[in-house]
Amino acid sequence: MDRAFTTSDPGTLSLRLRNLASSALFVLLASVIYAFSPHNARQMERLYGWVGFSFTGAEFLLNATLGYVGLLAIFYLAERKPGVSKSLRTVRVAGRFLRRPLDVWHSGLERADRVAVLTTLLKGFFAPMMTMSLIVFLMSAIENASAIATSNTFRWDPRMAFDWYGFWLMLRIILFVDVLVFTIGYLVELPRLKNEIRSVDPTLMGWGAAMVCYPPFNVLTGKLLGANVSDFPRFDDPTAHFGLNLALLALLAIYASASVALGWKASNLTHRGVIARGPYAVIRHPAYVCKNMAWWIGSIPLVSAEFAHSAFAGVSAVASVVAWSMIYVLRALTEEDHLKSVDGEYAAYAAKVRYRFIPGVI
Repeated sequence: MDRAFTTSDPGTLSLRLRNLASSALFVLLASVIYAFSPHNARQMERLYGWVGFSFTGAEFLLNATLGYVGLLAIFYLAERKPGVSKSLRTVRVAGRFLRRPLDVWHSGLERADRVAVLTTLLKGFFAPMMTMSLIVFLMSAIENASAIATSNTFRWDPRMAFDWYGFWLMLRIILFVDVLVFTIGYLVELPRLKNEIRSVDPTLMGWGAAMVCYPPFNVLTGKLLGANVSDFPRFDDPTAHFGLNLALLALLAIYASASVALGWKASNLTHRGVIARGPYAVIRHPAYVCKNMAWWIGSIPLVSAEFAHSAFAGVSAVASVVAWSMIYVLRALTEEDHLKSVDGEYAAYAAKVRYRFIPGVI
């Protein structure tokens, strides 16, 4: 659902249908590209659910796509004062480009058209990914909860219960909450929610810093920088094992709470208004800080193993972790540059919340 840049176009059935057709076109196109991407083949073929209730990833994505198109139809046909949607603007830009590519290239796009095109690309990339991640985390949480509830063995062995299912249950719930907020943020954009996308970062640096953190691009990033982090680090000492993994989960819970604080405005590379509540009242990039601190905990066993092999291997492993963190530093800096370029709202927030990463330090 997207509304932006209300115009003087009459609220005719024709405009409503064009808004719906253009939005449905991009939703279907994004889902088809995601479904047929080689990187997502295993996810599409995977069977979710249990006896008597099961579905493949492809079936879920198809039904989610059709359901969303149905909601779009209700929205556009019932909208009180329809304006030209971002999807329709993007279709018009594409038409002009196909007819006169050189003219469009040299003259550039008006701000409204640029925001519309970038928003459509952004939602097309992230919406299917977030939707599929949502069902993956939900079904995994249900499976782990069911395993804990139905097994008597775990009552006598807390570490086994934690290692096999407890940790994963808590992790999946945290990630589900995080992804749920962002999924809604990408799929719903309404004036009454005050979450309209005012601007999308137009720079290659901003997009590049973000894209290398997400599939399929993060696969290449991992090959270049290394991937010395475990989602669930194992430690021989029981106290260290429980303590560090609970700290990891706590950091990810704060990370998810930052997403909850963003609420309807959650999305990458966009300016939808500045949030100064929750963790954002303490530092300006709490999600990035907590995610990276969790990764640092996750890297301890693998980095230690590399140092046991050789000093060079150990230093290389540390460099890999630091390099991943530097990507998030770059993301923070490019995001701030973009937000400050749009209006004075973020500059005022930055003056109030002075520190980016560590309170009282930096």
